[in-house]
Amino acid sequence: MNKLSIINNNGIATVTINNPSVNVLTIDLINELNAFVLSLKDDRDTKVVVFKSLHAEFFLAHLDLNVINGTQGGQAASIEFNHMIVNIKTMKQVSVAVVDGVARGGGNEFVMACDLAYGTENSVFAQPEIHVNIPTGGQGAVQFARRLGKNKALQALLLGNDFTAQQAEALNIITQYVPKAEMDEFLAQTLGVISQLEVRDIVMYKAIIDASIKDENAGAELELRYFLERAKEDKTQAIIGAFLKYGGQTEREAKDMQGIFMDTAAELSE
Repeated sequence: MNKLSIINNNGIATVTINNPSVNVLTIDLINELNAFVLSLKDDRDTKVVVFKSLHAEFFLAHLDLNVINGTQGGQAASIEFNHMIVNIKTMKQVSVAVVDGVARGGGNEFVMACDLAYGTENSVFAQPEIHVNIPTGGQGAVQFARRLGKNKALQALLLGNDFTAQQAEALNIITQYVPKAEMDEFLAQTLGVISQLEVRDIVMYKAIIDASIKDENAGAELELRYFLERAKEDKTQAIIGAFLKYGGQTEREAKDMQGIFMDTAAELSE
């Protein structure tokens, strides 16, 4: 890969995007991102995928304007961009966008396709497509409608204005604003916990959440089905046994729940 640098460490794959000059989503970059995401389909070792940018000012600028046209090649490239958004959304792993620069248009749609998104004080988010006579093409309007509600989504899409990380967090465009100076420690703590899980744990909660958003009753049924199946597993019974041994369901839970979990994990790892 020429535009992606990938480092794997303890279940976390860190993908650094570098597509000079301003990290435009060109067809070459889209193809590399698609190839990488699809390569994780049967990967059970990678639990988290973190997307970062090497550029000092841009996370992802937007979709390449040179492919937004009526030619066969341009139309095909735009469709492939849309496929990339879908591929990211359907990953088994937890996808994380760490934004320390501009993410407009397709760049913002990329961010919203990820499961988790964190922005620093240097980040900017927007869907300004209306100003080049097109709608959003990577589910930007769909996501704004679902996240912001009708009135705020309509205003944001018709104005195409920028949002800071704090504003984007308040509008549910990103998960959380994190100061740049604190980002590395925050990611280490947050993703360190997630990376210790099994991929099937991630798949389970993604499925329950997706079902619940579409239909509350369907989500409740799926949740109960997972619960009953997991309750029968030997792994579950071993964890419960150790948890009770080290103070579960006693007063220790009030002040030292994490200590019980740590003691439980230590015994099971022996």
